[in-house]
Amino acid sequence: MRNPKPKEWESTKYSKGYIADYKPFMFVDGEGVRCSIYVSGCLFACKGCFNRAIQNFNYGTPYTKELEDKIIEDLSHDYVQGLTLLGGEPFLNTEVCLSLVKRVRGEFGSSKDIWSWSGYTFEELLQETDDKLELLRLIDVLVDGRFELDKRDLTLQFRGSSNQRIIDVAQSLEKSNVVIWEKCLDKEAYFR
Repeated sequence: MRNPKPKEWESTKYSKGYIADYKPFMFVDGEGVRCSIYVSGCLFACKGCFNRAIQNFNYGTPYTKELEDKIIEDLSHDYVQGLTLLGGEPFLNTEVCLSLVKRVRGEFGSSKDIWSWSGYTFEELLQETDDKLELLRLIDVLVDGRFELDKRDLTLQFRGSSNQRIIDVAQSLEKSNVVIWEKCLDKEAYFR
């Protein structure tokens, strides 16, 4: 596992604008029915990563306007709660993620929520480049932190290891302190 210094990894230096997969109408990538986009490329290289193949920035296919249109169409269904950004590392693919997230906000406002998983912690993202901060401000829920194999726990809600947190981004930014998502079922056990 690698630990970057603040602003060490710039999205523009690594991202190729590729996505590994798009999965509409998912039930496992956050609360409710979601449309999930898996971006390609990650530098954290966590031991035991379940998406090891897509750590490569050249994996998959280029992100296109046609795919973005399809995601917007899929999100337009009333039963779809929101969008999920996964990877790879969304915060190392900000060009792709910002394009999509800004369009989602433009078309749906806050009626669709946006979740993201990241190897970065919330505190690390606050010290990052402007593009990463912009993306952070546009999402609702962040599942943060590197996957740590020795802390793996398959009983956790929406995360793989006990160091990871489910964060309410807007409240955390407002309070300048991490606020755990109110619907986290195991927050009493892990986040006192």
